[in-house]
Amino acid sequence: MSEDDNAEECPTEIHSYLAAFDKSLASVDEMLKTMMSVSRSQLLQKLDPLEQAKMDLVSVYTLNSMFWGKIRSYMNKVKEITDKKKASKLNKGAASRFVRNALWEPDAENEHTSKTPAKGKKRK
Repeated sequence: MSEDDNAEECPTEIHSYLAAFDKSLASVDEMLKTMMSVSRSQLLQKLDPLEQAKMDLVSVYTLNSMFWGKIRSYMNKVKEITDKKKASKLNKGAASRFVRNALWEPDAENEHTSKTPAKGKKRK
């Protein structure tokens, strides 16, 4: 498939967003290649103190974001386990009695009605 085929599949409203995202991604990729080609100490020596502080903050922010993602996934797992424990459990014995009593049995109904007196006005 060519780029023109992919462009036709996307709604026209998001073309500008995709182009901007692609440009930003290329910029980040270029920065990472530059940073990875030089050791951290060499990179920091080339920067002034303000740029060094910015570099440190970006590094800490990135690490924090990665840890938060892991922590959030573990929190979700714990929540799922907690929700499963809170969910009601099926009592098989009670369920079978409920179903058995809810089913209509003609013989049992005739026996039941013959044993109980009819409710109505008493005759004198």
